[in-house]
Amino acid sequence: MSDTPSVLFVCVHNAGRSQMAAGWLRHLAGDAVEVRSAGSVPGDQVNPAAVEAMAEVGIDISDQRPKVLTTDAVEASDVVITMGCGDACPIFPGKRYLDWALEDPAGKGVASVRPIRDEIERRVRGLLAELGVSSPA
Repeated sequence: MSDTPSVLFVCVHNAGRSQMAAGWLRHLAGDAVEVRSAGSVPGDQVNPAAVEAMAEVGIDISDQRPKVLTTDAVEASDVVITMGCGDACPIFPGKRYLDWALEDPAGKGVASVRPIRDEIERRVRGLLAELGVSSPA
């Protein structure tokens, strides 16, 4: 059993919001938090506007690929953060669940994705404070 907290970000396509959130958490927490992301119906690729918006703040998510949500990923995570995946996420006792209502960046240009990216950063920083993890970044 690890003392490192683990967080799973879930959205439908695992191509925008959850990928940006995972990118922020990896960037801000380093190895202090285990980070996962997945989707109930994964897309073919990460949203190019999300990749571009994250690159603008020095975070490269271009190597990420959408992954399917599995019960194993949920079981292995301490905190599960859903972002519009509805009832697709399995519920396990003893897990902490948060639902972040965020606009879906699908089909939007980078100018429209920036405010979503910034709101995700704000929420990830809040999550780190709640977890008691200080950010090296």
